[in-house]
Amino acid sequence: MGLYTRSGKPLVSRVACDGNLKKSVEQAVSLIGGFDKLVEKDDTVLLKPNYNTADQFPGSSDPEFIKCIIELLYEAGAARVILGERTAFLHSWKVLKQAGIVRIAEEAGAEVKVFGKDGWRTVFDTAGWRRVEVKGGRYLRKVSLAREVLEAEKVVYAPLIKTHHAADFTGSIKLAMGFVKPFFDQITFHMRHLREKLAELSLVVKPGLIIMDARRVFITGGPARGTLREPNLILASGNQVAIDVEGVKILQSYPGNSLEGRNVWSLEQIKHSVELGLGPRSEEEYELVTS
Repeated sequence: MGLYTRSGKPLVSRVACDGNLKKSVEQAVSLIGGFDKLVEKDDTVLLKPNYNTADQFPGSSDPEFIKCIIELLYEAGAARVILGERTAFLHSWKVLKQAGIVRIAEEAGAEVKVFGKDGWRTVFDTAGWRRVEVKGGRYLRKVSLAREVLEAEKVVYAPLIKTHHAADFTGSIKLAMGFVKPFFDQITFHMRHLREKLAELSLVVKPGLIIMDARRVFITGGPARGTLREPNLILASGNQVAIDVEGVKILQSYPGNSLEGRNVWSLEQIKHSVELGLGPRSEEEYELVTS
């Protein structure tokens, strides 16, 4: 269940952002145990944001939110922070620059890394990706993933939470899609059982810490555009199932949301993750901590 637990139960924090973004991020993580529970001196940390596109937050990650996490990771003792991403478009570097994250992340001291070779070259690149077996997978037997995530000492996720037209919602479980090699692996994912395959990625890649930006969300549409609401919340956890359940509950708290009437535990990303033993089976099996 990860590092961030109490009495064997995963912890999920929920903090209202008071206007001081960095302080709110730090508080969310402190409520479950703090950055230093994961980060040790001289660690290299791979930080995974959500830049599927360069659309304005929450279409993609807020660069200021990512900057705060980078700074806090260094303050916790990290020697090196790598911000790694692969966008929906083949020219990832162009998307990241357009989103404004390259300059801001580098100013905060992070190394910005595009997984694989950029542009069409990544389709034929073998050095930047590693073909791995998904042990225990039912729908996903093998997949090519970015070498960086498989070799990382520590992995931190910085997901958004919003509805998604093809996968019901985007949260921490779906964030690992950005580690999957385009073009053929990506297409195969979307052909059948997308939601279940996303869950099975967590059998291979497990973040140590997840910090979710729920200040602004889409309650319909997504991932790039949708009906906007502003919960103004930040969540943190070490468990993907628990934090995604809490994230979806935020979306479902707004009338007219596209997940209305659906039991959060029946959504395939969450349901299959539970079947794989990746998280709690009910709200009684994790603990929500608020400030």
